[in-house]
Amino acid sequence: MIPLVYDQINGWGKDDEFFLALLKKLNVKKIADLGCGTGRLTTHFAKAGYHITAIDPNEEAIEYAKNKEYPGEVTWIIGDSSNLQTNAFDAVIMTANVAQVFLTDESWQHVISDAYRALKPGGHFLFDTRNPLAKAWEQWEKDMTPDVATSQASGESFEIWTEYEGFVEDIFTFYETVKNARTDDVVIHEKMQLKF
Repeated sequence: MIPLVYDQINGWGKDDEFFLALLKKLNVKKIADLGCGTGRLTTHFAKAGYHITAIDPNEEAIEYAKNKEYPGEVTWIIGDSSNLQTNAFDAVIMTANVAQVFLTDESWQHVISDAYRALKPGGHFLFDTRNPLAKAWEQWEKDMTPDVATSQASGESFEIWTEYEGFVEDIFTFYETVKNARTDDVVIHEKMQLKF
């Protein structure tokens, strides 16, 4: 995840509506948003009146999130699932397919254990993940055009190029490169991996 451009290339979608509707249906009040990133969805939860603890290991993403304007109560934490408080939440959520960044069974088991420990009795652990049978990567690999974003601070235009390495067993590897659209200078180059 590249915080500089994340919110612009990941607009509001059906999955976001789904999470908001599900939380309302479950009638929860206190939520941990694990893997909150830039707070793109977290701030909507705050606007809806939920008390949120938002956790992400990416310090830059948390700084972007903290600088957003939103009503409501959010506690931002740089960390991971081990930072979840015990018996503190009605729901622990992971949106935007965050569950796929845990590349080993052991790391996923730690997250599940930490989430279980953090939930109040009767609490809910909610997450989404891509269906491997849908083979989303086949559509990704066909798209050879860059995404485009503009810096909120400077107004500079960026192009986000994606290069796909493919699978090794059930891990899909790709690289995202953010370039200044005017100068073609590389601003950020990041390796990403997802487990299917």
